[in-house]
Amino acid sequence: MVASLIHLVRHGEVHNPSRVLYGRVPGFGLSDLGHRMAEAAAAELVERGANITRVIASPLQRTQESAAPIAAAFDVDVETDERLIEPFNHFEGSRMSRALRNPRNWPSLRNPRKPSWGEPFSDIAARMLVAIEDAWESTESGEVALVSHQLPIWMVHSSLLGIPLHHDPRKRRCSLSSITTIEHNGRRFTEVDYDEPALMLTAGANDVGAV
Repeated sequence: MVASLIHLVRHGEVHNPSRVLYGRVPGFGLSDLGHRMAEAAAAELVERGANITRVIASPLQRTQESAAPIAAAFDVDVETDERLIEPFNHFEGSRMSRALRNPRNWPSLRNPRKPSWGEPFSDIAARMLVAIEDAWESTESGEVALVSHQLPIWMVHSSLLGIPLHHDPRKRRCSLSSITTIEHNGRRFTEVDYDEPALMLTAGANDVGAV
C-alpha cells in the first residue's frame, strides 16, 4: 500500500522585524500570527476529514513549528527531511532592496532563469519530487503532510503542470500556511487542490524572507 494524498503545507508568518531574506539562516521562528496561521492549516485538514498518518517537515525552525499543530491534531510525530528545506541564496541575511544597490551583488543577478543567485530551480524541483515519491511509497496508508517553503512548493506545482520553472517570484500562488494537495493517479503525480486556510490572517503579514 501507499499514501493516498500528499499535502504540501507552507509555513506561517516568520518573526522578521528587520525584513531580511532569511533563507536558511537559523533562528527565524514563527511570529504570534504565524502560529495562528499554522493552527489554521491544521484545523483545515481536520475539517476536511483528512487521514494524516505522517507529518514530515523541513529542518528549519519555522517549518518545524508549523508542522507541530498538524502532528498534534492527528497524534503523530514530526519527522524531518532535509530535501524539503528552503533553497540557499546569495542574499541570505540581507535586505533585498539594499542588496540590489550594491554592485558587488550584481554578478549574482546575471541569470534569473537558473537562478544565478542561489540553488538552481531544476535542483529544487528534483529534490522535492524525490522527497514526495519517497514519502508516498514509504507510507502504508493514509495521507502525508509535507511542511516546506514557498519556492520548493512552487517548483513542485510548476513541474507537475509542465510550466517553466523560471518565473516572477511576486506571482507565486503559495501563500503563508497554504495547502497544495497532490495525488498519484497510477502513472504520475497530479495536483488536485489548493487552499488558503489562513487567508483572513495574511493581510499585512510580513512575507519577505526568501527569493
